[in-house]
Amino acid sequence: MLAYIVRRLLYALPILIGVNLLTFLLFFVVNSPDDMARMNLGARHATAEGIERWKVERGYDKPVFWNADAAGAEKLTHTIFFDKSLRMFAFDFGAADDGRDIGREIRDRMGPSLAIAVPTFLLGLFVSVSLALLLVFFRATYLDFWGVVICVAMMSISSLFYIIGGQWLVSKVWSLVPISGYAPGLDAARFLILPVLISVIGGVGSSVRWYRTIFLEEISRDYVRTARAKGLSELAVLFRHVLKNAMIPILTGVVVVIPLLFMGSLLVESFFGIPGLGSYTIDAIGAQDFAVVRAMVFIGSVLYIVGLILTDLSYTLVDPRVRLE
Repeated sequence: MLAYIVRRLLYALPILIGVNLLTFLLFFVVNSPDDMARMNLGARHATAEGIERWKVERGYDKPVFWNADAAGAEKLTHTIFFDKSLRMFAFDFGAADDGRDIGREIRDRMGPSLAIAVPTFLLGLFVSVSLALLLVFFRATYLDFWGVVICVAMMSISSLFYIIGGQWLVSKVWSLVPISGYAPGLDAARFLILPVLISVIGGVGSSVRWYRTIFLEEISRDYVRTARAKGLSELAVLFRHVLKNAMIPILTGVVVVIPLLFMGSLLVESFFGIPGLGSYTIDAIGAQDFAVVRAMVFIGSVLYIVGLILTDLSYTLVDPRVRLE
């Protein structure tokens, strides 16, 4: 198992390096430091002196890849690529354009993001799998038909509708929970209930259809007919055989959600005023703070690769054939 983990990590390293290099090229070659300075300063203040001062204050006045004027190792280390890209592999993200430490901001905002993402992930997975099993149990009936129709209708509705509609109905009309904001400790629960419920409802349509398709494919296999021939009830077949053998595609779908457990939900956090990583990213994009955006892109790629590795490891637990390979 240890050799398998090391091999997967070695496979992931070139991917992470490629993502980091591509991100750097997009930010510093396609969009040069001079262009970033002009966007931040505006047309009125974008003089040659102002641009140079902006670059010096943020460390963008150095050469991009190679510093011919430096001596020794500083030819590589005294460059924009080393300061803004390679240091990320040590999780040294530097400072934002407003001077605040990015690493500290990420640590402070990680808690609110996880407080939304983890309950949404667990509750959404439970509700989606349960409803999908229910539709499969009553397959080819009116309940199954209208269940699929409702799922398609829910998929067709924008997530903004759920957010704005939920805020208006639950917070403004019924006055059950605050419309936005956040509080530390246990008081955070009253601010998180509505965002979590809206996130679950907004994603349940597509999830139920996905899991229903998986279960329908499994329920038509030979081992299911054999289980029925042995006298097992339909519920026993669904939970003891179909659900167990559908774990690999379920785990494959779950891996996409893993980065969101840390990164947070961009729209939900912004609309509900929750100081998480999602709203932090949105604010950085609006303020054209490229240092924060680069850090969040790098963290997202790291988390996605970690999710892929964890998924591969979970395969070895649910399917012995993967373990043998």
